Amino acid sequence: MIKILITGGAGNVGGALARKMVQNPAYFVVIVDDLSTGDKAKLPSADYSNWTFVYCDVNNHQDLSEIMIANNFDYVFHYAAVVGVQRTLENPIKVLGDIDGIKNVLSLAKNTSVKRIFYSSSSEVYGEPVELPQHEETTPLNSRVPYAVVKNVGEAFFRSYKKSYDLNFTIFRFFNTYGPNQSVDFVVARFLEKALKNQDIGIYGNGSQTRTFCYVNDNVDTCIAILERDLEMNDVINIGGEVVVTILELAELIIEETNSSSKIIYLEPLEEGDMTRRQPDNSKMRKILDRPLLTIREGVKMMITDPVFLKNIGL
Repeated sequence: MIKILITGGAGNVGGALARKMVQNPAYFVVIVDDLSTGDKAKLPSADYSNWTFVYCDVNNHQDLSEIMIANNFDYVFHYAAVVGVQRTLENPIKVLGDIDGIKNVLSLAKNTSVKRIFYSSSSEVYGEPVELPQHEETTPLNSRVPYAVVKNVGEAFFRSYKKSYDLNFTIFRFFNTYGPNQSVDFVVARFLEKALKNQDIGIYGNGSQTRTFCYVNDNVDTCIAILERDLEMNDVINIGGEVVVTILELAELIIEETNSSSKIIYLEPLEEGDMTRRQPDNSKMRKILDRPLLTIREGVKMMITDPVFLKNIGL
């Protein structure tokens, strides 16, 4: 049996990854999370016996070492991190603490049986784009907000451990992954909650910021395919959608699809962290999936009928 560790496995993306992985009886999945932003409701079903959950702060070396030494993992997906623009801006010291978790995972992996680590980086590392779409090899990484700096430093750690200890890695740069288990701290879930409750939808600035959105199933299917087909070894890949929409267009689409009476209101722009443009070059991802990605309209339609999402927002 292949043993896999998922840190941050009670979060939106980590939980979705765990729930998909346990469907393969060849895997035994150990999920660790400190539940600071995660939730046990996002863990796999009890119908599956090939997983376990351990409460753990990966930034604590002793706690993590007991888990990793006892289990002899084949692969690690390191997804644990402080996330969310507002939360990370308000807690910069806590964000910087995630460097400890990165170092702990890497140092323990090189001394155990781990064959490869998959690291959840972020589109935030690109900062304000100097080119669109943002390509893994040619777009400079220039963001200075703490969250992006930590992700960039994390990427450097993974490359350094490969060079020094021959520890294989893959870096995922996630672009706005959304789904039914997403917290309302994030834009799609927040706008949907407001629309379904016919409440005003607040937009920072004039709403001209552009984004692409990736439904969580497309994210997870890509990451599992990379594991199972030995792709993107010691490389970086953007994981995100290619269709660009403005934040105002997103709000209008959600109001339309929910038949909501919500009004759009304009708030003062965020002081920092709200980049004006985001668009990945996702050609690697599309080649791996070899199928169309779910559109934001299709994803929104799925979420407004998803009982998990409706329960999460109290409907």
